[in-house]
Amino acid sequence: MSAITRDEVAHLARLARLALADEELDHFAAQLDVIIGAVARVAEVAADDIPPSSHALPLTNVYRPDEVRPGLAPEAALSGAPAVEDGRFRVPRILGEEA
Repeated sequence: MSAITRDEVAHLARLARLALADEELDHFAAQLDVIIGAVARVAEVAADDIPPSSHALPLTNVYRPDEVRPGLAPEAALSGAPAVEDGRFRVPRILGEEA
C-alpha cells in the first residue's frame, strides 16, 4: 500500500501554491512514497540505547597553546599604505558621512 496518495500530493501542491499536471501528481506520489519508506527504515534501525551523534567518528580539535608574540609596529603596518593620517590608514569618505 502506498504511504502517500495522489490526492495528498494534490493537497500539498495546493498548500504550496504549485500547479501540477496529472502525470506530475503520480510521479511525485511515487517519489514521496520512496522517501517515506526510507525514513521508516531509518526509524526502525534507530535504537534508544544509541546516543545521537553528529559524526560517525569522534572528533577532537587540536589547538596550539597561546603564546604572546610581538606584533607589528604601527610604523611597519602603515609603511605600505597609500595614505596615512594621524597614525592611521587614510581612506576615502563613503556614504556622505560627516567628519
